[in-house]
Amino acid sequence: MIAPETMTERQKTLALLTLIIALVLEIIDTTIVNTALPQIKAGLHTNGEEAQWIVAGYSLAFALLLMAGGRLGDSYGYRRMFLIGVTGFSLASLGCGLATSGTHLVIARLLQGATGAMMAPQAMAMMQVLFAPLERVSKMALFGVIGGLAAIAGPIIGGLLLQADVFGLGWRVLFLINLPVGILAVIAGRAFLPSARSSHPAGNDYGGIALFGAAMAGLLWPLMRAETHGLNAMAWASLVAVPLFGWAGWRHVSARVATGRPVLFAPALFTVPSFRLGLTMSISASAANGGFLLVLAFALQSERGLSALATGLYHMPFGLGVMLGIGFLGRKLLPRIGRWILVIGAGLMATSGTFALAGVTAMGLSDTWLAPWLVPWLVLCGAGMGMTAGCIGPVTLAQVDRDHAGAASALLKTAQQLGIALGVALVGSIYFAVASAGMAAPSLAAALGVDALLAICLLAALRLPGNIFAAH
Repeated sequence: MIAPETMTERQKTLALLTLIIALVLEIIDTTIVNTALPQIKAGLHTNGEEAQWIVAGYSLAFALLLMAGGRLGDSYGYRRMFLIGVTGFSLASLGCGLATSGTHLVIARLLQGATGAMMAPQAMAMMQVLFAPLERVSKMALFGVIGGLAAIAGPIIGGLLLQADVFGLGWRVLFLINLPVGILAVIAGRAFLPSARSSHPAGNDYGGIALFGAAMAGLLWPLMRAETHGLNAMAWASLVAVPLFGWAGWRHVSARVATGRPVLFAPALFTVPSFRLGLTMSISASAANGGFLLVLAFALQSERGLSALATGLYHMPFGLGVMLGIGFLGRKLLPRIGRWILVIGAGLMATSGTFALAGVTAMGLSDTWLAPWLVPWLVLCGAGMGMTAGCIGPVTLAQVDRDHAGAASALLKTAQQLGIALGVALVGSIYFAVASAGMAAPSLAAALGVDALLAICLLAALRLPGNIFAAH
């Protein structure tokens, strides 16, 4: 096996390219499925609950196992866990492509998320192994740019593949294409990645994962089944159990801290007000984004009758707005106006997103006027999302002690993924429930759910201290 200290610049570059392949694979599968959801729903005869789990199950499993995946790499080696993760992800993708029912596809998507959580943290860890601190700055920036482009490209690539109908596979090709890419990543990983692990592995807290996972599943399950079953006694029992599981999880983590055992997260992090508020903003903003993109993709096809390709292309102005919000507006304005950039961003996304979804059906726009209406609002909506999402990370971590920087960053990533799952459950449930009831403009009703989530983000931003980046 290759030792990191003996690697040449060429070998390091090949290792970086290998990690980028895995990064793109993981991120694209978060967004590519939105474009195909109407075809999947029709082809497998799924209901709204299964359709939401197909999207949210991936993010939920990924979020719950992300920290465990990182620590497994510390214990058993980053290269080994990377190869296991990519192999598992490829096999799970094959399972998705061969699914014969909504239930089978949901299970395969959960496995995709779980194995993605084994794969993704190793890429970040390998960056620490491969490059010196100053070298990491440019490499991490490259990761950020490619990750952002992959998220934007997901729906577009999905639309192109569905339009081409490769080998007559329909939506299945979106998952089956991962197989050759995964095989390439495994071959490259074995050839180019060095062997390394942490000298002080922290171990894992599987009890904490189970308790907090039960709390999150207890929240999502009744929301997703509301379309077909409503909020019956079982649903209310599930919702009542959520705070109980959360309380038990907190007690469990606190007890392990007191005895010096490995924990899922450090409770001391939550004594930092800006960190607590930052996680709240991360969950609510990610939920709004996940819910908005789900409804936009579904409504354009189901309500307007657009093709998958046309739907994917409508994601381009939103993506351009996100890049503008993150790369220019957020970066320039955050040091100058602090928390107000988050307030402005959340407000802009709520307003423009509502107008965008209203234009899909509620305003009765003709096909001729749909693009002139949607494109400007989608650019503004993306800019608001970029201003918000791009600034939440620095704000959340601004006053966290550097000794906890790694754990805090992992919690932030976990919050983002949990937010996506929550948004798909909440906003998707509103959309499918209104559509099933035969009511007009379900996309506009879903926009109100997005607005409520962004209002939470905005209120949390207003509670941030004015001197968020002051020394502490």
